[in-house]
Amino acid sequence: MEQSWKSARGIFAAALALPLFWLVVFFLFPLGIVWLYSFGENRGLTDIALTGTLSNYLRALEPLYLKIFVKSAGIAALTTGLCLVIGFPVALAITFAPPKAKGWLLMFIMLPFWTNLLIRTYALIAVLRNEGYINQSLRAGWGLANGLATRLGQAPLASFQPVELLHNNFAVVLGLVYVHLPFMVLPLYSALDRLDTSLLEASLDLGAGHLRTLFRIVVPLALPGIASGVLITFIPALGAYLTPDLLGGPDSQMIASVIERQFKRANDWPFGAAMSFLLMYLTFIGIAIQGALSRKSREPG
Repeated sequence: MEQSWKSARGIFAAALALPLFWLVVFFLFPLGIVWLYSFGENRGLTDIALTGTLSNYLRALEPLYLKIFVKSAGIAALTTGLCLVIGFPVALAITFAPPKAKGWLLMFIMLPFWTNLLIRTYALIAVLRNEGYINQSLRAGWGLANGLATRLGQAPLASFQPVELLHNNFAVVLGLVYVHLPFMVLPLYSALDRLDTSLLEASLDLGAGHLRTLFRIVVPLALPGIASGVLITFIPALGAYLTPDLLGGPDSQMIASVIERQFKRANDWPFGAAMSFLLMYLTFIGIAIQGALSRKSREPG
C-alpha cells in the first residue's frame, strides 16, 4: 500500500528540525545581528548603539569607498570574463571527450578543491615571486643568451632583472582566475553535456562551419550554464579576501580587505557591517537578474 507524502509529514519534520535549528542559530541569527549593527553607532570600544541610522550606508557610498567598490567589481568582472574564455573550450572538450576520459578530466577539474585555498595561494606565490620558478627560468634563459652572445663576440647583456609578477593587479587577477576557474567549468559542462548533438550535425550538414555552429547553436543553447557560471564566479570573486591580500599590493586592495580592516584595526563594526551588507545586496540583485534571464529563456517564442 502506497504511503502519501502528507502521512509522512512527521518524519520529514523530524529530519528537518536539526538542520533548520543549525541554520537559524548559527547562520541567520548571527547574520541578523550584523545587519542590525549596520544601523548602529560606536559609543566606545565595545559598545554599539542601535540608533537606526543610515549614516554607515551613506559613508560607504562616499567617493573613496565607491572607487574601491567599482575597482573590485571591475577585477571580479575581468576574472569572470577570463574564466569564461578559458573555461568554455575546456568544458566543450570534456563534453566531447571519450566516456572513459571524461571522468578523469572532471576529476582533474575538481582536484584543486581537495587542497586548502591557503596552500594553493602560497604555491602560486612560489611561482610568481622574484625567486620563483618563472623568474628562475627567465634567468636561466638570460644566462644562455648571454653566453651565446659572448661566444659570438657580441657585447655581454645587461644583468638580469626579475620580472615583477607579485604584489600587483596582475597577480590578483591571475590568482582569482586560478581559484575560480572550476566554478565556471562545471556549470558550463553541465549545460553542454545536455546538448542535442543532432542539432550540431544538422548545422554542419547544412553548410555552417564549426565556428558558426559554435556561436549560432552551441552558445545559445548553453546560455543557462553560462549565466550560472558567471554568477557563481563573479560573486565570490567580488568578495574575495585571501587571494588579493596575499598576492596584491597597496594599489590592489579590494572591498573585502577594507571590510576586514573595519572589523579588526579600525574597530568600526557598524561601518564594516554596512559595507558587508552592500555586497550581500549586490549578490541578491545578481541572483534576481540571473533568475529573470533564466525564466525568459524558458518562455516559448
